[in-house]
Amino acid sequence: MLEVKNLNKTFGSLKAVDDVSFAVPGGKILGLIGQNGAGKSTTFRLILDFLSPDSGEILWNGAPLTEKNYNEIGYLPEERGLYPKISIEDQLIFFAKLRGKTKKEISPLIDQWMENFQVKGKKSDKIKSLSKGNQQKVQVIATLIHSPKLIILDEPFSGLDPVNAELLKDAILALKEQGSSVIFSSHNMENVEKICDHLIMLRDGAVVLDGAVHDIRHQFERTKLLIDSKLPMEAISEIEGVNRVVRRVDGILQVDLANEKVGEEIFRLGADLGYMPIFSQTPPTLEEIFKMKVGENHE
Repeated sequence: MLEVKNLNKTFGSLKAVDDVSFAVPGGKILGLIGQNGAGKSTTFRLILDFLSPDSGEILWNGAPLTEKNYNEIGYLPEERGLYPKISIEDQLIFFAKLRGKTKKEISPLIDQWMENFQVKGKKSDKIKSLSKGNQQKVQVIATLIHSPKLIILDEPFSGLDPVNAELLKDAILALKEQGSSVIFSSHNMENVEKICDHLIMLRDGAVVLDGAVHDIRHQFERTKLLIDSKLPMEAISEIEGVNRVVRRVDGILQVDLANEKVGEEIFRLGADLGYMPIFSQTPPTLEEIFKMKVGENHE
């Protein structure tokens, strides 16, 4: 288990990481989110010992990380970097050797990993001959092929199309099932909601949300309503406490409520007119919560 305790880091007058604490048990996935400059990448670099904290502790299974522990980490930086004139095979073996693995251990795994990620090309192909998307998949494979116990992914879905993003999700979930601890940052809240067990939101280096994704969403009132009924859009918009009504392309009405009690009135009026195929009242999405928290002003 990774534990980060009361971590602090300043650069001159900038407080980049402000008393950040969290834990990532084995077999769990933590999503670290926040706007650009919130402290996500700095937190990763502190964990990886690329930077030294001003104060705080970083522990792996209750003790400071050792060189052996760092060999068990898979790290995908936000700024990707591969050697263009080297073949896929040599690239993957090179990065694995940096993590203490041997060519004999890694070579037999390459074909399967390339098949899993649907890399277009042969393992003898040079990196520069691959498309940008396939280069990115090779970098992801280099991060994961040595079966790390701790995986740190900085914006791993950036630049991936939906199909390849799904392949990456499957790989992350497979390593989770093997007991790895996973941390990743992302601006795509849908990915965070789908695969994270726990969520940390940073703003200006400090934690502003901390909890399971379901629990965080349900800290907020059920102010999002989807409805399909005989109740006219105009009638809904005139109800006190309805902030906005939008008709989606599929005909379903999307309603923003001032508070969840307003939903009871809409339900009563709609039910009086007959069967409602859809009436779904939920808390804000994670993306909406993110926007709310990022937009809040510090006092």
